[in-house]
Amino acid sequence: MPDTIALDQATSMIEKAWGQPIEVLEVLAFRRPSDDPLLRSAMHIRTALAITDNAVSVHQDRRHALTRPGYVPAFYELDPDRQLGGRPRVALAESSAYVQAIRRMVEAGEAASTTDRGPAANLSRAAVARSGLASHAPGQVPDQPVPAAVVGPSAPSPGPRC
Repeated sequence: MPDTIALDQATSMIEKAWGQPIEVLEVLAFRRPSDDPLLRSAMHIRTALAITDNAVSVHQDRRHALTRPGYVPAFYELDPDRQLGGRPRVALAESSAYVQAIRRMVEAGEAASTTDRGPAANLSRAAVARSGLASHAPGQVPDQPVPAAVVGPSAPSPGPRC
């Protein structure tokens, strides 16, 4: 059953990635959302995880109340009890998905911070240079464009071919 383990794991991932306590990050994420959209998204996902965690706690408390020793549930309480069985499993799957989404947000933030240093940056600079979009140094003549290859006859033929 989901418990605060997933919420604690998400909180520690966020705190570690942004280097501040969660209380400070909550203020930053919701007062200045345009400063760090990844942080805002991660905090929204963490909020959804907290809601799921709370809902599971309520369902577990309800199930314990219905199944306590010596208690005979009323007829109208039996149908919701059958529905309680699958809800914690669904919430567990949701919690796992939320933690995974936060992990992806953290990885995206790390990837964005290292874009100028990695091999992907070198490849993108090389691609820009090859495409002719790179700015040329003063005094350097850009390469002359290569004429397109001729595929068919350039002018209509004077008569039928035999």
